Amino acid sequence: MLTVKQSKKLNDELRAKVMADPEAKAIYEAFALQLELSAKMKKAREKAHITQEEVAIKMGTKPPAISRLEGMTLNKNLHSPSVVTLMKYAHAIGKELKINFVDSHKKAA
Repeated sequence: MLTVKQSKKLNDELRAKVMADPEAKAIYEAFALQLELSAKMKKAREKAHITQEEVAIKMGTKPPAISRLEGMTLNKNLHSPSVVTLMKYAHAIGKELKINFVDSHKKAA
């Protein structure tokens, strides 16, 4: 059995190997963005005091679809919501969708 210290070291080594592969790193970063987006969607809905059912009605869909949008998880059926879906969701919770690009913190090679 691994100690906590050994486990952390192994995790760090595996993460470094995975992140060294550009394709694996891109998949990891995209998934992290999807998780961040779903968390922001849920937080905005809750702040607006609107239920998933109310959002679903306003979007012309069913509550399980809203649950999937807000709970994106890694599975074989994962897909990113379209911009149109995100716009409908934003409108349903009384918001406007804004998308922007920010400067990368990476230095050019």
